[in-house]
Amino acid sequence: MSLTSSRAGTLPVSVAQKLQRVHWPVVILLCVIAGIGLAQLYSVGDGAFAPWAERHALRFLLSLGLVLWVAVMPRIFWFRAAYPAYGAALVLLALVPIMGIEAGGAQRWLALAEIRFQPAEFMKITLVLALARYYQGLPTKRISRPEGLIVPLVLIALPVMLTLKQPDLGTAVLFAAIGTGLMFLAGVNIFYFLASGAGAVAALPVIWANLQDYQRRRIEVFLNPDADPLGAGYHITQSKIALGAGGFSGKGYMQGTQSQLDFLPEKHTDFIFTTFGEEWGFAGGMVLLGLFGLLVMMLLLMSLRCASQFARLTIAGSALTIFVYVFINVAMVSGLVPVVGVPLPLVSYGGTSMLTVMFGIGLAMCAYVHRGRGFRRGDYGRLW
Repeated sequence: MSLTSSRAGTLPVSVAQKLQRVHWPVVILLCVIAGIGLAQLYSVGDGAFAPWAERHALRFLLSLGLVLWVAVMPRIFWFRAAYPAYGAALVLLALVPIMGIEAGGAQRWLALAEIRFQPAEFMKITLVLALARYYQGLPTKRISRPEGLIVPLVLIALPVMLTLKQPDLGTAVLFAAIGTGLMFLAGVNIFYFLASGAGAVAALPVIWANLQDYQRRRIEVFLNPDADPLGAGYHITQSKIALGAGGFSGKGYMQGTQSQLDFLPEKHTDFIFTTFGEEWGFAGGMVLLGLFGLLVMMLLLMSLRCASQFARLTIAGSALTIFVYVFINVAMVSGLVPVVGVPLPLVSYGGTSMLTVMFGIGLAMCAYVHRGRGFRRGDYGRLW
């Protein structure tokens, strides 16, 4: 990608003009998906907005304002902030084992006054930004050369290793999937991915030996849930029962027995798709997945209209993040992959996850608003 400025389009000069260039169909689609989440949280909350549904709605409205604020910011700010933001997120991740709050057998949260947040969620966005900036400045002929692979692999490996120490296998897998996915989209030769896949298979015995006991137990239960149906296999067993009970058309809104009678754990977070499937059935589940598929497709089409590699990869990274979230969550509750604790974007209850996804959408919107411009060498300057 040439570093000279592209004149395929003209930068908007005012906030009003920038807002006109926002991809509003994506915003509407976000509202629809978040509305489904609001309705489902109302259902699993026994027909009450408190405590989950009302907080979900408030967080979405605030996050929607964040999307528009990020979208109208100068794109050069996010470009220059990519590496500092990544470094800050890395420091926060490193602080988790020292100052983190433990819950559910893992140390993943930091506390700021009364606010708890997961640094790993912010790392997902800064990883996309850092990789997008790196490939913006890398000549095309060097993308697949060994020296061109060192920096992105280090950028991916650092958060993966820090997250595994928490331990949080699910988030580490997300980092690896998002990072390698962006490398592929940037144009890295597919041979490297095939070789890496073969190496990962060969290293399975070593990986197994270094897993935590609870992680091994999750994999064992994944392979045979009936081995411990009232213990480690309880979550996935109840999830399968609920999904099966929904049939094709579902039991009806607020009529799901597994969720309403509290047989299903984590029904408002990781397993909310299960409660949705029980109430709306296979047909409803396909509609929700279709909406996510439409969102990902629209983001990818937005990326194709951008002049710079940074803009294209920023938007594609947001699409990839949502796709990986949805794929792992749905596969997890369906018993296709081990339970790893990944929420369903915009539907599950969770403030940090909501903020992360919406901030990523905001960056994608910013890239799209300024889609007609490339980068000059003078843009690679100070942060301010």
